[in-house]
Amino acid sequence: QVQLVESGGGLVQAGGSLRLSCAASGPTFGTYAMGWFRQAPGKEREFVAAISWSGGTKDYADSVNGRFTISRVNAKNMVYLQMNSLKPEVTAVYYCAADRRPIPQRPQSAYEYWGQGTQVTVSA
Repeated sequence: QVQLVESGGGLVQAGGSLRLSCAASGPTFGTYAMGWFRQAPGKEREFVAAISWSGGTKDYADSVNGRFTISRVNAKNMVYLQMNSLKPEVTAVYYCAADRRPIPQRPQSAYEYWGQGTQVTVSA
């Protein structure tokens, strides 16, 4: 069983940066792939980024590639999403998710555990 708690969201102006954090509990965190997803108002939740258990493999949605960076520190049971050059269209609730398999996946159905989400709002 893994519990996930996101933090770091907030209100930022366009062009600014935020770093989201996801704190995970559970002794097997280091063997799980981790992902970030987001859900904007009136839209379905979508894939943002994912990282393998070791951190050696990363995957990004085309819309964030080059501006967002996913990372993890297994010794601290933490996953991060560094978001730069933020635009108003990325305003959403951001969710952290854990997949028992070690390789990052894009489908939401691959992830067994989810956090409650953290709100990110980017003003124009």
